[in-house]
Amino acid sequence: MKLASYNYVIGKAPYISNQTTGRFMSFKGTTEYVATSDLQMAVNAAIDLEKPLLIKGEPGTGKTMLAEQLAQTSGLKLIQWHIKSTTKAQQGLYEYDAVSRLRDSQLGNDKVHDIANYIVKGKLWEAFDSEERVVLLIDEIDKADIEFPNDLLLEIDKMEFFVYETQQRVVAKKRPIVLITSNNEKELPDAFLRRCFFHYINFPDQETMQKIVDVHYPGLKKELLKEALDVFFDVRKVPGLKKKPSTSELIDWLKLLMADELSEKLLQERDPTKAIPPLYGALIKNEQDVHLLQRLAFMSRRKG
Repeated sequence: MKLASYNYVIGKAPYISNQTTGRFMSFKGTTEYVATSDLQMAVNAAIDLEKPLLIKGEPGTGKTMLAEQLAQTSGLKLIQWHIKSTTKAQQGLYEYDAVSRLRDSQLGNDKVHDIANYIVKGKLWEAFDSEERVVLLIDEIDKADIEFPNDLLLEIDKMEFFVYETQQRVVAKKRPIVLITSNNEKELPDAFLRRCFFHYINFPDQETMQKIVDVHYPGLKKELLKEALDVFFDVRKVPGLKKKPSTSELIDWLKLLMADELSEKLLQERDPTKAIPPLYGALIKNEQDVHLLQRLAFMSRRKG
């Protein structure tokens, strides 16, 4: 079973391209992606305004999946630019491969005389150069340094940039639908924020989370699901937890519980004063949080 849709997001409606009319129709989620109305409205508004949609939220809430599902349901190509701490804005436009040109000049290669042969197109150039409209995902922009968003202001505003080496002006043939995700690990510059439509994805409540699980495991026992969700949300509520378990980790944990009948039984017959959840390694990912839960269980036993 595909485990892609562990994220509950999507609200009122991204738009789906109608190839015959050229219009866009509302997107209300898919069988693999549970959509909330507020996110749908945010996607609609961003597309109507032709602004990038900046989506913030903790990891595992479906930010990246939104772009994938929007592209899939609209029949548009998805271009993904995954940002790392070392990524520079220039790399999204193009890079000049001076090393290859120097090597070719030493080998006497004729193509060395045309500098365009050494211009490597970036993801933004790829999106701008497309004959059809595309969905462009700039994923986890907050991983880059603070100057990264500022260096993309003109490109986001005008949908164009200039290639100095070839004296070429690149303009988007079709304005892409731009989605930008952030895990909210650092603040983004005000000048960049003004150019975006913003939406914050709240972590799903228990009712919404049940719908998400139903997408992945439609035949899951109701008793097991209820117990698992109770434990999951109880863990997330623990004060001082360094990393709260995410939606994707819940899906992984449920998969393990279904495969291990003993763990399923332990969960359903659990005593909160005795131990942390069975197979907790799927939910808790660092030793500080494990020790915290163990101390809380110990204190509960003492009080009992």
